[in-house]
Amino acid sequence: MIGKPTRLLLASLSIVISTGAWADFTASPSEARAIAKEAYLYGFPVVQMYKTLYTQAVDKGGANFKAPFNHIGHTAQLLTPKDATFATPNADTPYSFVWMDLRREPLVLTLPKVEDDRYYSVQLVDLYTQNLAYLGTRSTGNNGGHYMIAGPDWKGQQPVDIDRVIYSESNIAYALYRTQLFDDKDLGKVKQIQSGYKVQPLSGYVKQPAPAKAPKIEWPKPTATMTEGPQLFRYLNFMLAFTVPEDSEKDLLARFAKIGIAPGAPFKVNQLSMEQRKALEEGIADARAEFAAFKKDKVDTHQVSRSDLYGSRDRLQNNYLYRYAGAEMGIFGNSSDEAAYLTYLLDNEGKPANGARHSYTVHFAKDQLPPADAFWSLTMYDGKTKLLVPNHKKRYLINSRMLPALKRDADGGLTLALQHHEPPKAEQNNWLPAPPGPFYAILRIYLPKPEVGNGQWKLPPLTPLK
Repeated sequence: MIGKPTRLLLASLSIVISTGAWADFTASPSEARAIAKEAYLYGFPVVQMYKTLYTQAVDKGGANFKAPFNHIGHTAQLLTPKDATFATPNADTPYSFVWMDLRREPLVLTLPKVEDDRYYSVQLVDLYTQNLAYLGTRSTGNNGGHYMIAGPDWKGQQPVDIDRVIYSESNIAYALYRTQLFDDKDLGKVKQIQSGYKVQPLSGYVKQPAPAKAPKIEWPKPTATMTEGPQLFRYLNFMLAFTVPEDSEKDLLARFAKIGIAPGAPFKVNQLSMEQRKALEEGIADARAEFAAFKKDKVDTHQVSRSDLYGSRDRLQNNYLYRYAGAEMGIFGNSSDEAAYLTYLLDNEGKPANGARHSYTVHFAKDQLPPADAFWSLTMYDGKTKLLVPNHKKRYLINSRMLPALKRDADGGLTLALQHHEPPKAEQNNWLPAPPGPFYAILRIYLPKPEVGNGQWKLPPLTPLK
């Protein structure tokens, strides 16, 4: 959405904290069920994102708080199974985080120059979890620069030394930084690079008086079940107040209004009749069933890759099932140009991977290692927690920088062992520890070469040892 024309200003930002009338519930039970299915697929990523927003930028006493809005926070450490900020965390690239409030003025993100052989990126995400743009190695290079992020309402002059202006669909947006970590001895260098990431309001960058502060936001506290039933629509209404409706979604949002979904309006679950609540719950169950079938039939079988689930609005083309699947399976995934995600959920016999039942191998033939312009990494996850797997070796991944230490096959290929039981010492460099139960492993290919996207390169199977 680079250089997108400015859209109309919201009539009033007071809607964010409004306690006005609840949008009328006018749908019949059958219609409400169908609308609830659509609205749940549409709204789940938005509310799932809100969980992260609240823990990282609002809940200052929480364990996962990173920094207030419009300030940067860092995680400059080696990730472990105790890190639960995200499901399916990436342990190759320590994160930095900026939650952006763009209601009054843009922010300027300054990136330092980084050595040519190190990958880094800034993923810019709107409140729908759509990747609106990237900064860094692939998109802007490793020489650094100044980049301005503006909300949909901003009208103003671009400073002459700004390298690029990027517009967000929403007035609240997210900047997720990834800085490649070579090994445990490299952590100090990563921290040095992170210290060069600067965030300033536009007024501060150009040294002019700041505009008046935006209205205070009363952030609703998350609950343990906020994404499981009709209460999700309360948080969705709240979040939609920070967006400007897209023309392509106006008819959809008009349908949603028939069950009480409207930007900034209260959604009072306790005022639903039993019949209305039942219709919404059945619609939500329908949405979950559609996702479960899609995951089993398409994602688990690699007919749809994880990379297909992430991207800009233009790329996703309002495919709300894909957007839902991305948020459910690993929110804030990279767009396919930035990284490919290839998942081992099933073995070559179509059975779920389980470290209690089998040991497994993944074999890369000679000259068939993952094609990457940056690097690749295979990371193990517990199937129940979706987090890294505890093990006494503290090994959670195998990546391309480890290749000199890995044992090659006689023919020059590479065979990795994915198993719970510790192999003989001579084979341990090639061992990726699995839990004693369900697991999945994700092969991430950063800056994938064309043969990944066009299917010329094939993911080798997960093979159980008999």
